[in-house]
Amino acid sequence: MTALAAVPRSGARLPYPLVLILLTALLLVAATAGIAAGSVPLATGEVWGILVHRAMPALVEPTWPPVRETIVMDVRAPRVLLCGVAGAALSVCGMALQALVRNPLADPMLLGVSSGASVGAVLVLVLNLTVFGAFSLPLAAFAGALGALTLVYFLARSGGRMTTVRLVLAGVATAEVLSAIAGYLIITSGDPRKTESAMRWMLGGFGGTSWDLVPIPAAAVLLGTVTLLGVSRPLNLLLAGEEAAASMGLNVHRFRACLFVLVALMIGAVVAVSGSIGFVGLMLPHIVRLLVGAGHQRALPAAALLGAAFLIAADLAARTVIAPEEIPVGILTALVGGPFFLWLMRRKAAW
Repeated sequence: MTALAAVPRSGARLPYPLVLILLTALLLVAATAGIAAGSVPLATGEVWGILVHRAMPALVEPTWPPVRETIVMDVRAPRVLLCGVAGAALSVCGMALQALVRNPLADPMLLGVSSGASVGAVLVLVLNLTVFGAFSLPLAAFAGALGALTLVYFLARSGGRMTTVRLVLAGVATAEVLSAIAGYLIITSGDPRKTESAMRWMLGGFGGTSWDLVPIPAAAVLLGTVTLLGVSRPLNLLLAGEEAAASMGLNVHRFRACLFVLVALMIGAVVAVSGSIGFVGLMLPHIVRLLVGAGHQRALPAAALLGAAFLIAADLAARTVIAPEEIPVGILTALVGGPFFLWLMRRKAAW
């Protein structure tokens, strides 16, 4: 039994449907707060009144100034929705990566996936590469994420084995090199506007989000999450080890290669619009396993809900803690995730 499967049992767990209800409620509370808070504070009732009126005008009579509806629908709602999509993607991808490499420390940022996607995005921004039109940025981020993940996997695997130390070292080294490449591209761009845009991808953030940025990552994350749910049984088999999974009829190498592409697609689509946001995919899968267990059919939906709520709350803190200035959300997730990573290392020193 691996460290992932051997999650400590802290007494009787709550019924699974109740956990999903509570996580959904948490997500709704976080989303409502994310829309209500800002330079122009809005009441909760007003927020929901505007949302319901926009969806079904006959149900609610507008009693608010038009400018407030503009603030909700055109400024804050797309930002909150994109935060939720990104949080769900990072959490779900973190859980999938931890199963694929059978390592509880796997995370899109620690494995260099986010840095690879950032390099792809920065290349498009700095060099103004628009070969594929509006899809140039997501495709470049996807290619960078896939390349980084593949490189780390082969660097960490030696003699058919992969240890925690080797994986973390390969991931950190690859991430540092890719971050240096992205930084070099930004510094040498010679265009202040391109430099400013590229820095957004390096620090992570959702400033300036509009509805145009939402469809591609939302579609990629929805498709990816549904696909991961469909292969939850093979993911569970990997927790028992490659040999055990192969004895049950799973083509481990082909399955892992396909899932790497899927994870890279999801991370690339998210990083293309949010930048590099670390530690979400490391922390939340462990919390979810404590709530619902290690089985992916139950854990993946819970991870998506908790990840969405967490990143919405983190973004809310990022834009209100030192308002009117805004902290890059990637800084806040690192401040929370760094200590969690160190605690996890000490708690499971045997890994």
